Amino acid sequence: MQDPAPARAMKAEKLRGIIRVAHRLAALFAPRSIAMIGATDKSFWSQEIFRNFAVCGFPGKVFMVNKRGTPAHGQPGYASCRDIGEKIDAGYIFVPLEAVFDAVEDAAAAGINFLSVLTSGFAETDAAGKQLQAELLTFANARGVTIFGPNSLGFVNLTASTPLSAIRIMPPVLPPSIAVVSQSGASAVDLYDFAQQQNIGISFIAATGNEGQIDLADIIDYLVDEPSTKAIAVFAETIRDAQKFATAAEHARKIKKPIVILKIGRGALSAQVALAHTGSLVGDDKVFAAACRRYGVIRVASAEDLILTAGLLAQTGFLRRPGIGVVSLSGGASTLVADMAEEMGVVLPPLAPATIAALREFMPQYGSTLNPLDITGAALRDTSLFTKSIRAVAADENVGLVAMCFTPPNNIHQTIDTALPGVGEGARGLTKPVVIVTTLLKNSNDYARGKITEHGLPFVIGGLDHAMRAIGKVSWWSGELGKSAPPLHVKGATNGRHPVTERETLDYLAEFGIPVIPASIVTSGEAAAAAAAALGGTVALKIASPDIAHKTEVGGVRLGLSGAAVAAAFEDIMASVAAKAPDARLEGVIVSPMRAGGLELFAGTAQDPIWGPVIAIGLGGVWVEALNDTATSLLPVSAPEVVAMLKTLRGAKLLQGFRGAPPADLNAIAEIIVQIGNAALALGPGLASLEINPLWVSGAKIEALDALAVWAEPAVNQE
Repeated sequence: MQDPAPARAMKAEKLRGIIRVAHRLAALFAPRSIAMIGATDKSFWSQEIFRNFAVCGFPGKVFMVNKRGTPAHGQPGYASCRDIGEKIDAGYIFVPLEAVFDAVEDAAAAGINFLSVLTSGFAETDAAGKQLQAELLTFANARGVTIFGPNSLGFVNLTASTPLSAIRIMPPVLPPSIAVVSQSGASAVDLYDFAQQQNIGISFIAATGNEGQIDLADIIDYLVDEPSTKAIAVFAETIRDAQKFATAAEHARKIKKPIVILKIGRGALSAQVALAHTGSLVGDDKVFAAACRRYGVIRVASAEDLILTAGLLAQTGFLRRPGIGVVSLSGGASTLVADMAEEMGVVLPPLAPATIAALREFMPQYGSTLNPLDITGAALRDTSLFTKSIRAVAADENVGLVAMCFTPPNNIHQTIDTALPGVGEGARGLTKPVVIVTTLLKNSNDYARGKITEHGLPFVIGGLDHAMRAIGKVSWWSGELGKSAPPLHVKGATNGRHPVTERETLDYLAEFGIPVIPASIVTSGEAAAAAAAALGGTVALKIASPDIAHKTEVGGVRLGLSGAAVAAAFEDIMASVAAKAPDARLEGVIVSPMRAGGLELFAGTAQDPIWGPVIAIGLGGVWVEALNDTATSLLPVSAPEVVAMLKTLRGAKLLQGFRGAPPADLNAIAEIIVQIGNAALALGPGLASLEINPLWVSGAKIEALDALAVWAEPAVNQE
């Protein structure tokens, strides 16, 4: 193979040394020597893999291994890894399925500790494939071998010029910027291609395959401390190990390295027990969104936004101020920006008086001094307007990033080329980040890259909708830095309590300082009337049964009763329930005071199979099902988190004192929700759901009116 330039080899060696100390997977991700196991000139995969070594300029040794010892790709061949006679850091296996075990055996005997396996036919196929993969991993573990994959297109560490991958790397190899980690091989290829088209350099790209021993979180953990990776873009189908993911994400936030994730699949969480509401209200997607918020992970909804947002973050880093100053050559683009700003979380502060004064010194008289700033077509006649306006807006005390709405040329016929020196000069040397935003999404070809380099243009992102979403994500993430999250809850000890009925559950909640409505259980109409008289005012009657979760469905609720109507209602309830639920155990009827006015909320916990215990809050009563207006958080939850959750509800206005009602005490509600979460955690992982519906709120007065504890056996595994 052709020797790489000495400077490039020295840089790769220096970076490799840094990585090797930092992470247990360094010998895999930055090896000095590699065996291609299955190498042959006849194989498409072999040709693609070997081609990457040349394109990337791998500075180490590459050995061709096949069962006949035939030379391949102009290199000597070896019949086994043991025949090589040198220390080998890593191997890439792409032999037929029936030869994989022998290849692993041979590699282990040669002292190779890390193997990437391209071969498919394992857990991605069927039950037999899953069993075969389990046997392979056991086989590898017994020999001290760690496998990347199987069924994986592998990885390319462009920082260390190391490809163990069939993902085709295309010249030019751009300066490293973002890492791409994908659980889909085909998507990894598409994401890399798109990044290349957008002039976004890749530092590392991986297709994780079946994640037998190395999963998404392991790779993210490695990349967090990889110095040339400025942002991490993740395409995820699932999170296999929430604890590892959360730990890596929290570490990334501490060192201000952004993680951007596109998670596909938004199926509903299967409720552990059919009677529990909360599982379906929370849903897998809401739980994952809650996890991202807690750990400062940026979530996007499209593949384009994944790459563009990560690329933008790699250039800007965190913003010291949330305000975005926009400079535009187009009034139309300015209006589009203003239209999108609020929806996409972009703050466009009014320009400061000092900034306006500076602008008026050189702006045309017909130009405005608003933000977005339209510098008009006059800038094409006087290109210094680009330089002056960018610098003036960047100097504004309320601006943290300057976005220049402008489209660099990608062919010689675009006369806008004359404006490039002014744009480049305006951005040069500023302490605040400047980016160029194009109105439409367009590819960056060699001509465009040449012009960007020639004039020192800042990062180019387009079109406007992608750019505005990305800028909004940068602002949100910047605001999350400095925060810290509690460790992900793991399965803990139970306090031994096992409430089942409504009254048992309310009494249990009261032990945590949660105000609950007073009540008594009666077994006759006469006793019901006496209990109502003792409470005074109107009362509510509800059936008491450990077998009936939703009382209204069996005629087990009567409201607004007083006097003789109480005893009659008791008889009606007992008759209705006996007819509609003949097998239910009946303990009597609960008599409690009616609560007039106010607002009903819902609070419920559930067990997510990946993230563990979660809590959802929203409008209560029948509205919780009708509107599905809930906010979700992982447990444990803090009072500030709960307040933020309440403010995101579509019904949040009702909490502010809608139409003369007293405003709810959000802080008091938050403290009670925190204790509801703590009460659920104390019951242990055998609890499927703890629901309070309704949680009655009238100003500062809050009371749990009804509660339900649903148990699942065996206990949910949260490890």
